[in-house]
Amino acid sequence: MSIEVGSIVEGVVTGITRFGAFVQLPGGETGLVHISELADAYVKDIRDYIKENERVKVKILSYDEKNKRIGLSIRQAMQLTPREGREAHRRSHRRGPASFEEKLARFLKESDERQADLKKGMEGKKGRRNSRAW
Repeated sequence: MSIEVGSIVEGVVTGITRFGAFVQLPGGETGLVHISELADAYVKDIRDYIKENERVKVKILSYDEKNKRIGLSIRQAMQLTPREGREAHRRSHRRGPASFEEKLARFLKESDERQADLKKGMEGKKGRRNSRAW
């Protein structure tokens, strides 16, 4: 298969990292979907949106023939038309919380986790500051 920038193809997710997902294209080439090209929303955990061995539609953003690097986007592949995008999103991704109460509960949980992380970081800094001899 020849790689044509701008084309939309179907591939299989072969690996997931903290910064993106690797997708094997028809013909055996492998490209990277960066985390920023996964969805229109903020993506905290890639595995909430995509799983290994899942078939996905991707748009080819770039192709560096010299280094054999292919840049891909799931987000842009879904933006064909509003209707097609919604249908692809429903098929290939988990749906978010359905009700306001679920969204609020999720927000509060994430907020509490962030606050705990910040508090933990500040406690570590306070301990170091107080242990210095002036």
